[in-house]
Amino acid sequence: MAYRCVICNKGTMSGSAVSHSNRHTKRKFKPNLQRVRLVLNGRVTRAWVCTTCIKSGKVQKPPLHAKIAQ
Repeated sequence: MAYRCVICNKGTMSGSAVSHSNRHTKRKFKPNLQRVRLVLNGRVTRAWVCTTCIKSGKVQKPPLHAKIAQ
């Protein structure tokens, strides 16, 4: 499974770590993913979603006692 948000498809990006002496080495920037219960395609499931999508309201939360689809 790729480390990606199911809503916006945000994933790992690469870049450079820059030291005080201005040396560049490769590093990874990972999104802040949280596993949440959400309604996806009309079904209640658990999925990895980035915090940006959660805060912006792109995630539709299910009712409190909804069953999780397997």
